[in-house]
Amino acid sequence: MGRAQFDNARFLGAARDIAHEIGPAGVTVGSVTQRLGAPTGSFYYRFPSRDLLLGELWLATALAFQEDFVAAIETGHGLAAALHTPVWVRAHLDDARLLLLYHRDDFVQGEWPKALKRGVALQAQRVDACYEKFARDTFGEANPEQLRIAQFVLADVPKAAVIPHLRRRESPPPVVDELIRLTYRAIVQGRHATNRRNRAGKRRRTI
Repeated sequence: MGRAQFDNARFLGAARDIAHEIGPAGVTVGSVTQRLGAPTGSFYYRFPSRDLLLGELWLATALAFQEDFVAAIETGHGLAAALHTPVWVRAHLDDARLLLLYHRDDFVQGEWPKALKRGVALQAQRVDACYEKFARDTFGEANPEQLRIAQFVLADVPKAAVIPHLRRRESPPPVVDELIRLTYRAIVQGRHATNRRNRAGKRRRTI
């Protein structure tokens, strides 16, 4: 009876609700089973450990956030990828607080469960591939400097812009998008100008 009544989705939903309210540290086997009125044995039948439950929660949230970001990069819309952060935050405020105010290590401390390691590795590779594609498409190459710029305009700037509002549990106002847009254009255009000067300098040195 207990096994049929409490499925994986309900345990994940309870964990998400508790994490929204008090953070990942508040998600324990006891708090989740108490929230659901489920027996402890029902929890362990589906999740061998708290880490596996929280790891699945973090990974699902990260992948949901990345979906439109990756789509924007793949279609060559770098500015849309940068603006994806405030757009997603407005639509998923509580999940955004989990993803952006906490680190992955706040969900699983130490070694990740074996069942999730591959998913986490693929998620990280997916993000790195986006930075590399953006750098090549935008700057013509993906050396360490260009990759750092890509990460800065696509992730660091948008995250910094929304964090103060997430801490206050409020939706980012439109000015956040404008700040991200202005920063993106200034950096990308500035990098293009620098690349042109560098190429011109190389040509002069070879004459």
